Amino acid sequence: MAFWLFKSEPNEYSLQDLAAEPGGRGCWDGIRNYQARNYLRDRVALGDGVLFYHSACKQPAVVGTAEVVRAAYPDPAQFDPDSRYFDPRASTDKPRWYCVDLTWRGQFAQPLPLIEIRKNPQLTEMVLVKQGRLSIQPVRKAEWETILALGGL
Repeated sequence: MAFWLFKSEPNEYSLQDLAAEPGGRGCWDGIRNYQARNYLRDRVALGDGVLFYHSACKQPAVVGTAEVVRAAYPDPAQFDPDSRYFDPRASTDKPRWYCVDLTWRGQFAQPLPLIEIRKNPQLTEMVLVKQGRLSIQPVRKAEWETILALGGL
């Protein structure tokens, strides 16, 4: 089992949106960064834990957890000309973009803000602190456990 941090703008798709999906299960699609795509396609696996991070908002923060319930598959949006994620260079024979399915696992009592994560000496090597812009990023087991403890889960 591996651990990840997935970033989403809460006005686009929030942890609450995932929880409101039927069965608390939703598709994590629309990734259009090659490094994030490679993580999804090559490393994110069924059963992996996910820290759900709200970005591009007043207080960026880890807000809860999810679990990968379907490993990588071609993102259907890349084939839909009406989608903002359409990619005319993608084909069903050679998809360019991938998605995974997540299920909601829990919400922190209080969001864990980035400013607090940066202050924590156990989290100084976290990818979020060093390379914060990446939308899918690996999380070490010790970081996962620290974040869960700080978040009250």
